Amino acid sequence: MELLSGAVSRRDFERFVVESSPRLLRIGYLLTWNIQEAEDLVQETYLRSAKRWPAISQMDFPFAYVRQVLVNLALRGAKKRARRTAELERFDSQFLETRADERFEGGILIIETRSEIDSMLSSLSRRQRAVIVLRYFEDLSENEIAELLGWPPGTVKSTAARALEYLRQSSASSETSFSRNHQHNPQSKEVNHVKPN
Repeated sequence: MELLSGAVSRRDFERFVVESSPRLLRIGYLLTWNIQEAEDLVQETYLRSAKRWPAISQMDFPFAYVRQVLVNLALRGAKKRARRTAELERFDSQFLETRADERFEGGILIIETRSEIDSMLSSLSRRQRAVIVLRYFEDLSENEIAELLGWPPGTVKSTAARALEYLRQSSASSETSFSRNHQHNPQSKEVNHVKPN
C-alpha cells in the first residue's frame, strides 16, 4: 500500500485491518443489509483511514475513529443504495416466491424468521438503523452514539425510541398475520408477512 510510508506503519495498519475487519464488516452489513455493499464500505473506510493512519494510530481508540468513518460513509450513501436495492428486491422476491421446496421447511422457517428480522430492520430509516445498530449490536451508550454521530443525546434517544416502537409494531403485525393465516388454514405452510404503514 503506497499510502503508508515506513515498514512499521504498514505492518501496524495491516495488523489493524486483520483485527478489525470482522467487526467492521458486521457493522457495515447491519447498516446496509447487503454483504457486497458492506464489503465496499469497509474497503472505502480502510482506504480513507490508510491516508491518515499515522495520526489515527496515535489515537487512544483507533477503532472508534475508523468505525465513525464507516458509519458516516454508510449514512451518506444510503439514498443511492436504497434506489439500487429496491430495483433488485423486486426481482429477488419474484424469483424466491416461485421456488418452494417442502423438504427444507424447518430450515426455511429459521430463514423466514431471520428474513423477517432483516426486513424489519432494513425498513427503518438510515438514521434509525444506525442508532439501533450502534446501540444494540455495538453496545454503545446513547452519549457515545451522540458523540460518534455528532447529534444531541436527546436526538439519539428519540430516534431509538421511534425505531424500537416501529419494530414492536412490525413484530406484532407479523405475529397477528401468522396467527390469522394458520387459524383459517392450519395445514398452510405459507406465511404472509404484513409490513405496517
